[in-house]
Amino acid sequence: MWWIYALLSAFFAALTAIFAKMGIKGVNTDLATAIRTVVILILAWGIAFFRGGTATIHTLTKQHLLFLILSGIATGLSWVFYFKALQLGKVSQVAPVDKMSVAIAIILAVVFLGEPLTLKTAMGACLIIGGTLVLIF
Repeated sequence: MWWIYALLSAFFAALTAIFAKMGIKGVNTDLATAIRTVVILILAWGIAFFRGGTATIHTLTKQHLLFLILSGIATGLSWVFYFKALQLGKVSQVAPVDKMSVAIAIILAVVFLGEPLTLKTAMGACLIIGGTLVLIF
């Protein structure tokens, strides 16, 4: 079942790139990121309230909050740079290069989370990195 959600995520990420490219033409990318963030904030809290996700907010620890805040900072910085890249480059190049985050996440998961690195996963990461380099150069 996880792969259905992953495919939906990929589909909406692709739409994000297309809609963003159309929306940032002649617009300051920092302003565009701020507008996008407000929409996501409203949507995310709406979903959390509607689906009952806020009922367990009292169980969050300082560690949970720290890492969720750090994740939010990383996401925000990712969006700022992504929008700037989209404004300067083609979607067909920027979006795939952005997905090098997959290979980087694999490496970081091995180093910091102790996840095993299988041959299949390592080969996939190498192919992503190779494809990224082809698109850049």
